[in-house]
Amino acid sequence: MKDLSIYFSDFGDKSQSSPGSLGEFINVNNDKHFELPGKFEIVILFVPEYRNSDLRSDKAYIQAIREKLYVLKKGDWKIPITDLGVIQPGESVQDTYTAVKDVVTELVKNNVFPIVVGGGQDLTVPIFEAYQSLEQTVNILDVDPQIDMGDPETGISANSWINKILMMKPNYLFNYSILGFQSYLVNQNELDLIEKLFFDAYRLGDFYSNERMVEPLVRNADILSFDMNAVRGSDYRGNSMEMPHGFYGEDACRIMRYAGLSDKLTSMGIFNFQESDQLGFDANLAAQMIWYFIEGFNNRKRDYPVGSKSSYTKYSVSIDNFKSEIVFYKSDKSGRWWMEVPYPKIKGAKFQRHLLVPCDYEDYKNALTNEMPNLWWRTFEKLS
Repeated sequence: MKDLSIYFSDFGDKSQSSPGSLGEFINVNNDKHFELPGKFEIVILFVPEYRNSDLRSDKAYIQAIREKLYVLKKGDWKIPITDLGVIQPGESVQDTYTAVKDVVTELVKNNVFPIVVGGGQDLTVPIFEAYQSLEQTVNILDVDPQIDMGDPETGISANSWINKILMMKPNYLFNYSILGFQSYLVNQNELDLIEKLFFDAYRLGDFYSNERMVEPLVRNADILSFDMNAVRGSDYRGNSMEMPHGFYGEDACRIMRYAGLSDKLTSMGIFNFQESDQLGFDANLAAQMIWYFIEGFNNRKRDYPVGSKSSYTKYSVSIDNFKSEIVFYKSDKSGRWWMEVPYPKIKGAKFQRHLLVPCDYEDYKNALTNEMPNLWWRTFEKLS
């Protein structure tokens, strides 16, 4: 791995760590000694870039999150964690984007998992560009109260970044999913575009009417972009949208644990963290979300796409008026389910990682009653 030290400063401080705490376990760099992470490790990096957002924040939130995170108790974990430090905002916002892209590219290429703590959610764009530079097609999961589509004719911002990804050429986005949007914040034309592109959109109410649906949705993502405004104002006091509705804090942590468990997910960002008059309260939530992600990561089962589907139990289901069978796979290691989606052979290996679509037992049971899974259709349409 090439030297990344030129990008980082403002390193963590473990002096307040206690025996058995996470701070005792986390590797912290300093100005004189910068240690690069090894394969399959987790790194945390902070990017206080807010110029393309309307949020008010300074670097005090970084120390607040560190202090809350370092004192949490360590689980039965073996995977090393490194606090890489802070990527300072560049002379221009584009300079910051370039630094984030370069760092994430190097980390992902070397099988290191980056947790990027922003900064505005526009930082999702350079994270995506890192995969583009690696020529890897990806799925993005956006946990967000609104669809940040924006106008392609205007500049990028924390509330206008999805269109910028859609307009990139060549484009390596295979699927975009939004989880937790609130209908009164979303234009119908945005939902129409999501539908036209065979992407996925799930309201906050979809989650609370069927909380099980979030696990396969998270398991299908390569990049998770979490907007802190998706958490209701009572649980996250810095909510810049002053939203009375949203995810509860414990549900945000549950999503993070599912993210950690997903063998497909290779990077994550927590964005739009805004300081409030209760900074310690909000920093505690962010720290606990990171803790639950680490807990999940240490319990990964090395399922698809890491493991081979040859060791799974295969189930074939015939559906009326459909010439092919729907093939399901169940992991013997984790009990999790996938659906196999055929694709034109001419497309080669580019979409190989997207041919097994995460689902759950309910999808299999519904297929047995002659109900075609919607996710199967949407994936098939994108592949055709």
